[in-house]
Amino acid sequence: MSGNKTSAREELPDSDPEDSSEELTEVVCLESDLKDGQMMEVEVGNHSVLLTRSEGRYSAIGHQCTHYGAPLSKGFISGNTVRCPWHGACFNIHTGDLEEYPGMDCLPCHKVKIQNKKVYVSINKKTLRQEKRVKSMGALIPGVNQTVLLLGGGAASLICAETLRQEHFGGRIIMVTRDELLPYDKTRLSKVMNVQSDSILLRRMEFYHQYDIEVWLRKEAVSLDTDKKTVTFDEGLVQSYDQLLISTGCRAKALDVPGTKLDNIKMLETPEDARQIHAACLGHNVTLVGTSFVGMEVASYLINKASSITLIGSSELPYQNTLGREVGKVTMTMLSEKNLKFYMNDNVTEIKGVDGKVKEVVLKSGKVIPADVLIVCIGIKANSEFLRSSNIQLDQNNFVTVDKHMRTNIPSVYCGGDLATFPLAMAKNRMVNIGHWQMAQAHGRIAALNMLDKQTELNSVPFYWTVLLGKTIRYAGYGEGYTDIVIKGKFEDKKFLGLYMKNDEVIAAVSLNYDPALSAVAERFAAGKVITREEAESDDLSWLQVPRSTRSAPLNTSSLEC
Repeated sequence: MSGNKTSAREELPDSDPEDSSEELTEVVCLESDLKDGQMMEVEVGNHSVLLTRSEGRYSAIGHQCTHYGAPLSKGFISGNTVRCPWHGACFNIHTGDLEEYPGMDCLPCHKVKIQNKKVYVSINKKTLRQEKRVKSMGALIPGVNQTVLLLGGGAASLICAETLRQEHFGGRIIMVTRDELLPYDKTRLSKVMNVQSDSILLRRMEFYHQYDIEVWLRKEAVSLDTDKKTVTFDEGLVQSYDQLLISTGCRAKALDVPGTKLDNIKMLETPEDARQIHAACLGHNVTLVGTSFVGMEVASYLINKASSITLIGSSELPYQNTLGREVGKVTMTMLSEKNLKFYMNDNVTEIKGVDGKVKEVVLKSGKVIPADVLIVCIGIKANSEFLRSSNIQLDQNNFVTVDKHMRTNIPSVYCGGDLATFPLAMAKNRMVNIGHWQMAQAHGRIAALNMLDKQTELNSVPFYWTVLLGKTIRYAGYGEGYTDIVIKGKFEDKKFLGLYMKNDEVIAAVSLNYDPALSAVAERFAAGKVITREEAESDDLSWLQVPRSTRSAPLNTSSLEC
C-alpha cells in the first residue's frame, strides 16, 4: 500500500470506561495486513496516523514530518527508523522521537493493541490534533553556576541550547546574535522572498522564556580570550563562559570590481534583504551573478516577477562543482525554457550606472548586460575575524577546525555550522566544510552532548535540497572526487536518480521526482553499508523500494462490527 488511508470504527473489547472517555480507539487493520518492515497511513477518528511493524511489534506515530509536513508513509522505513521522503529527517517508529534533522520536533506516539487478530490504535482525545511534540526539556536550576555561551543565532546554536535543556543542564544558556530576529529558517529566504519574518521563526519568544534560554539580539562578538574564558562584544560588554559554542556562520561575498557602490546591488543574507530583492525586481531587468544553490533559487523565484532575468556563471554549467555537469545541464534547460538567459564561463569586470544606480554589467568576454538590479550570489566569507587574535585554530579559508566531537583545539570551546571544518565519518573522516542546514543542526547537538561529557561523535549523513520551478532536487552524501554517475530514469524526463561513484562505490546521490529513493540511499549511508557499483548498475531496484502493505482498499468494516 502506498500511503492510502484505512479506517474502521470499532471499540476495543474490554476497554476501561474511564480510559475510553479520554481516548478514541478504533480498529485500523487486520494483523495480517502489515508485514515486518512495512508501514501504512491509517485513520483514527478522521485523524491520520502512521502504523508500522518491525520485528513483530506494531507502533503508531504521527504521519507527517515535523519539518514541513511530508507524508511519512511515502518515506523509507529501516529497522526502527522512518526517514522523511522530502528532506531526510528521521524518527523512531516506536517512540516518535526525532533521530535526525532537519526536523526539530518529535512526533506524537499512540497506543497499539492486537486483539482477535485485529490492530487497534488509541489516540488521546486531548492531543487529537497535535501533529508534533517538543521533547521534554528542563530549565534553569538555582545554584547551578555554569554558563554556556552560544555565539550566533542559527541552527547550530538553537539545537545546542535545546539539547542542553533536553539533557537537563541546569546552568545559564546565553545565545548571542547580531541579527535583529530570533533564530529563523534561513533556507526559506531564496525560495519565498516576500516572506514575513514572523512566519519563519523556528521558536517563539515564549519558548525561550519557558526553558530559560537567554537570547541577546543585535550584539556581535569582537574578540575572544580563551585564557580568561571571556568574549567581548561590540558595545564593550564582556561575558564569561564555562563552555563556548562558536557558530557565527558566514556572510555573502561581494564583488570586487569598479561600480560596487552603486544602488540596486543586492546580496541575500536576511529576511529584509529578501523582501528588498523581491520589491526591487518587480517589472525590472535583473542580472544575477552566481549559478549555484542560492543564485539559481533566486532566479527561479523571480520568474514571472522580473521583466527579464540574466544569469552569469563562472563555470560552464550551473552546480558544476557540486552536483556535476549532468544535473547542471538539466537545471540550465529548466530555467532556459522560462526565457532566462545564461552567460557561462564569464565574470563581471565592471558595473556601470546612471544617476547613482546600476545600468549595465560589463563581462570579461566584452558583453554588456542591461541591468536595473544586480544580485550577487558568488559565495561566502567566514565570520571569523574576531578569532584571529585568539588561540583558535583556523584553516586556510578562515574556517574553524574541529574534531568529530565538534571541539576546537582549545578545551571547552566548540564550533558548529557553516563556520566549522570537520571530519565527515562517511568520507573516511576527511576534513570538510558543508554549509547546509541539517548538518549545522547535527553539529549543535553533538557539541551540546560533549559539553556535558556525554562522549558522542558526529556521524550524520549530509542531506540537502534545492527548489527550482516548484521541483525539488535532493542530494545525500559527499560526492567530491566522484569519477562517474550511474543514472536511473532519464535526465531529459526530469525524473531521475543519480548515483555518484568512486572506487566502485556510491558516495553520494541526487534525485528529482524519484522519491523515496534518496532517503533509501541516505539510510544505507547512515547504516555504514556500502552500495556497490554492481548494485548501482543493476536493473533490480528492490533495495530502493519501501515495503508497504499490499492492501490498497479501505478496510471492510462490515465483518468487524461488534
